[in-house]
Amino acid sequence: MSNRDLIGEVSHYYGNIGVAVIDLKNSLKTGERIKFLGKTTEFEQEVGSMEIERKKVNEAPAGSSVGMRVEQKAKKGCKVYRA
Repeated sequence: MSNRDLIGEVSHYYGNIGVAVIDLKNSLKTGERIKFLGKTTEFEQEVGSMEIERKKVNEAPAGSSVGMRVEQKAKKGCKVYRA
């Protein structure tokens, strides 16, 4: 994966509710397919819904932190790319 496809990095993962917080380096929209890559993690999923400070958003700009449900465990430091 190239750096131009990099969307961001997981800063927190809440296993009890299956939510990852992603610090965005590029913008992200609902409906896009993304790929999580880490030391022990690799999976793809569609962005279903996102929240910024507990408010639902359809698009998030670079520089923001978004929370989203993830289908698998996404540990801190995991990179997120466009799929």
